[in-house]
Amino acid sequence: MKASKVLKGLGVGMICCYCSFLAGCSQKTDSDMKTIGVLQYTEHAALDASYEGFIAALEDEGYVDGDNIHIDFKNAQGQNPTAQTIASQLVNSNVDLVFAIATPAAQAAYNATKDIPIVITAVTDPVESGLTKAWDVSGTNVTGTSDLTPVAKQMELIQELLPEAKTVGILYTTSEVNSEIQVALAEEAAAKLGLDIIKVGITSVNEIPNAIASVVDKVDVIYTPTDNLVSSSMPVVWNACLEKKIPVVTGEEGMAKKGGVATEGIDYFQLGYETGLMAAEVLEGKDPSTMPVKTLENTSLVVNQEHANAIGLTIPDSILERAEIVTSEE
Repeated sequence: MKASKVLKGLGVGMICCYCSFLAGCSQKTDSDMKTIGVLQYTEHAALDASYEGFIAALEDEGYVDGDNIHIDFKNAQGQNPTAQTIASQLVNSNVDLVFAIATPAAQAAYNATKDIPIVITAVTDPVESGLTKAWDVSGTNVTGTSDLTPVAKQMELIQELLPEAKTVGILYTTSEVNSEIQVALAEEAAAKLGLDIIKVGITSVNEIPNAIASVVDKVDVIYTPTDNLVSSSMPVVWNACLEKKIPVVTGEEGMAKKGGVATEGIDYFQLGYETGLMAAEVLEGKDPSTMPVKTLENTSLVVNQEHANAIGLTIPDSILERAEIVTSEE
């Protein structure tokens, strides 16, 4: 009887141990879970949408935060020194991949590591910014997507929107490489259309009202490229232009919602989604140095009718017929 009880006890114990072993095999340990360090340069609609698209793509590829990956999200609040500090922290914590959103964030990440894979988005020109050796094959530990906007189309939109316009004021941050690139493209496109350009460079949001006031009587329209400082300050831009009823054509939809009348640009959620698909490839072992930096070919035309009405601007039917009407987000 005693021997029988002992054998039964041993059998139950072995079953429990076996079940525990199986359970352990089915659960990921902290050491198994890969970490993605996210460095977003600042908070505005385009960058936020890029991040949302990135997460959506990862989930579609089977990578879920808290399940089989860990997302360590950081925002530099538009401060370059903060971006550099965050990048160093992420690298020192040995993340498996860095996702950098916007050119200054990408540059900070690349300055911090040449070993950990970096996936970028919302970077205008990765080659000019010193992040990759080429567009088609990165040649560095950086890959991802560019938000190079259709600047030439945006200049054409200005001419279609305002046929009598002669002079375009471009508001941009002088310290952002991405903005300098877009300004150069705008100057080239404007010259072909017979439009004059007045560059209005700023270094802080506090300079915006005076900067616009200095050119408001010299320009017919203000153009704002996808500049991080300007993007996060569009209500300030709009208020400065509203009194003089100066139209604002923007580099992307989120800017138009907060302070513009129209744009033809890319979908930043889709841009982030494409980046997320590329990140999944890197997590699965693909070498970023062999990958390209991708761009989006499709663009969409949007009009903020509320802002147009506020300055007494009549949108031509040729634009309204193919545009999406968006509502203001102050």
